[in-house]
Order: sequence, then C-alpha cells, then structure tokens
Amino acid sequence: MRRVRRGVPSFAGKGKLLIALVVVIFSVVTYCSSSSFNPVTGEDQYVGLSVDQEIALGLQSAPQMAAQFGGLHPNPEAQTVVDEVGERLVAGSEASDTPYQFEFNLLADDETINAFALPGGPIFITAGLMNRLETEGQLAGVLAHEIVHVVARHSAEQIAKSKLTEGLTGAAVIAAYDPENPNSSQQAAIVSALIGQVVNMKYGRDDELEADRLGVRFMAEAGYDPHSMISVMEILAEAGGGARQPEFFSTHPNPDRRIERIQAAIAQEFPDGVPEGLIK
Repeated sequence: MRRVRRGVPSFAGKGKLLIALVVVIFSVVTYCSSSSFNPVTGEDQYVGLSVDQEIALGLQSAPQMAAQFGGLHPNPEAQTVVDEVGERLVAGSEASDTPYQFEFNLLADDETINAFALPGGPIFITAGLMNRLETEGQLAGVLAHEIVHVVARHSAEQIAKSKLTEGLTGAAVIAAYDPENPNSSQQAAIVSALIGQVVNMKYGRDDELEADRLGVRFMAEAGYDPHSMISVMEILAEAGGGARQPEFFSTHPNPDRRIERIQAAIAQEFPDGVPEGLIK
C-alpha cells in the first residue's frame, strides 16, 4: 500500500505564493525606481528607457517602420514641405530644448491614413493622410502632436508600464498554477493579459489627449493657429466613417472627444483669444 505524504500540497502552495510575492515586489520596485521629472509636461513619470536608449531605439527601428508603409515617398518637394513645417515646430517650441534628434518622414503609402512617432525623434506621416490635409496649419497640427509624443516620453512610459504588467501577469500565473489542473495557469494568463491590455489602453488614450493639449501650445509657439488641429480631427472623423470602435476599446480617443479637449486647451492657453496672424 502506497503511503500518502501529507502536507506537501500545502507547502507547495505556500512556496508558489512566496515566489509570486517576490515577483510582484520586484516588478513594483523596479517600476517605481524609474521615476524621472519631465520639464515639458511638468510631471514626474515612470520610464523604461534612458534618453540615449530612446534615441538609439528610434534610429534602429526607423528603416523597418518605413518599409512597412512602402518606404519613403519619392517626391522630394512633398518631403521638403514636411521637413520645413516639422523643423519650424521644433525650432519655435520647447522641443528645441530637448536632446531628441527629430527627423520628419513622408511615407509612400497613400491608402493608410496615419502619423506616428518613434522614441527619440523619428516622425512619420503617410501620403494617405498628407493628401487629405488642406493647409500648412493642418500639417503642423499633425506633426506637433507627434513631436509631443517624443518629448513627453510616451513610448518610454509605455515600455515601463508593459514591464510592470508583464511582472504582475507572471506573478498571477505562478500563484494560480495547479499541478492537478494544468489549464488553470493558462486561464489565469488569459484573464491577466486581458486586464493588462485594458489598463494599457487607458494609458494610451491619456497620452493621445496630452499630445493634443501640448500640441496646441507647440503650434502657437511656432506661429501656427491651433484651431487647425480641430480641422485635422474633423478629417480623421470623416475618414473613420460610421464604423468607428467604441472609445473604451481603442487606444485613440474618438475625434469628437479630442475636439472638445483641443477647444478646452485653446481656451486655457489663450483666455483672451488666439493671437492674430498665426498660420492656419
């Protein structure tokens, strides 16, 4: 008759909970120790990369990102327009006081309507979006938004948050593992990943709204009328049609909400009205 070893499951259970607790503590301490003050946003933030690492990552990733959108646009005149507006925004705003190396790229993809920034300074706009813009001020609105993503270190924040989420997810898997029910860890991982995804989506929406708010300031500092950013949102709303996802399940707030926030930012930045003579 085989003897049953009593107490082992309890010991094993305590052991995995202890391991899970260590993982949680390590993840939280690592995250909290990455605090850094950002003079542009005026806030302390948790970042997962140094400035030098951001710049290196952006430079390394830029060719691959361009290739995904058909490479750079072959029209040098169109590229020159993007360069001139982008460089004016940087030179005329707080972005000029940062160490980031800005480079503005017009992509050949004329179907996709998009613009995005990589860590450290590379900024991209697709021909699909560029072709829909009607004024220099609208282009400035798009580029100012992306410049803010860089100087506000949103990518570095997202990386830090992802590392924290991965650590907490791993701890949940360890704590939930049941050797008599191997599927339990898989179920816990799915639930934990879903929770982490929703949390990170919320951060993404906040970053977009911050980029709009500070983009208003950057535009005006460089001589552009920030109202042009509102017309960009209207273009994006028209491009989205009626099949837009509910805002809660999208990393980008819907254009209507962004327009409200941009209007509020303009009113806060210019309580006496936007100055005359700004480029629209």
